[in-house]
Amino acid sequence: MAKLLTIFGATGQQGGSVVDYVINDPELSKQFKVRGITRDLTKPAAQALQQKGVEVVQADANDEESLKQAMHGAHTVFGVTATIYDAKLKERELAQGKAMTDAAVAAGVQYFIFSTLSNGGKMCGGKLQKLDHFDVKAEIEDYIRAQPMKSAFFAPGSFMQNFGHFMGPRPAGDGTYAIAHFVKPETQFPLIDTVDDSGKYIGAILASPEKYEGKVFSAATRLYTYSEIVATMSKASGKTVNYKQLPLNVWSSFLPAESADYLVDMFLWIQDYGYYGPQTEELVEWTAKQARGKLTTLEEYFAKSPLHLQ
Repeated sequence: MAKLLTIFGATGQQGGSVVDYVINDPELSKQFKVRGITRDLTKPAAQALQQKGVEVVQADANDEESLKQAMHGAHTVFGVTATIYDAKLKERELAQGKAMTDAAVAAGVQYFIFSTLSNGGKMCGGKLQKLDHFDVKAEIEDYIRAQPMKSAFFAPGSFMQNFGHFMGPRPAGDGTYAIAHFVKPETQFPLIDTVDDSGKYIGAILASPEKYEGKVFSAATRLYTYSEIVATMSKASGKTVNYKQLPLNVWSSFLPAESADYLVDMFLWIQDYGYYGPQTEELVEWTAKQARGKLTTLEEYFAKSPLHLQ
């Protein structure tokens, strides 16, 4: 009899990737029946899930009763919390993560896979004060580990999808394009095609849950420097894309006030300590070998998601 897999954020990039991977995998589709969790049943993405044969349930991490329904009968859960940049970022997200965990334990869930991140604040000895959006997920991870259920953790790198939005190149005014940032051009970013590849990592955990119990997947195809990124963009687009290093105060002046401090400290963390800390390279290399299926390179990502530089 198929086990029930509850996937939170099923209409988002991570959860949606897990849904698609599981229902299309010859082995996992027999082992698991999928329940997708969304906060809005009326949006097209939720209706598209239903058309794929997925049970779609409305639930919100702020609503205890809805979490009971989401977890009811579930054997395994993939959980993800959403970050909102405001004064209550950590308080809110920690409460949501704990509520989700408590509901899973109460429902008798056997295995919890959580989308986590490194505790940068602890790793840097408190030198960076605005890493709550990383640290809170690590604190939720610690809370899950203390519960009477098995668990594993998925720590996605920087999303390739961001290059189509706020991290993309801008016209430089002379016919070329530039990515402007304050970090050094040799700063290394672990890049992941969240939409196509998240499921390949979670699929590996689902296929071998005992092997990966307690493990953290530092999920990225590989590390890329900004120098490599702009060279790849140039080749893929046929346009010249350069990297322009700005003074920190100039770069941060372009950011929304509510997220500026968080983003500055996040990029300082990545530049000075590594996205996953001092062992970032080894962690990414090990995790990539665990994934089920070929991971998407940055070149392949731009081939299917062109930059459309005019």
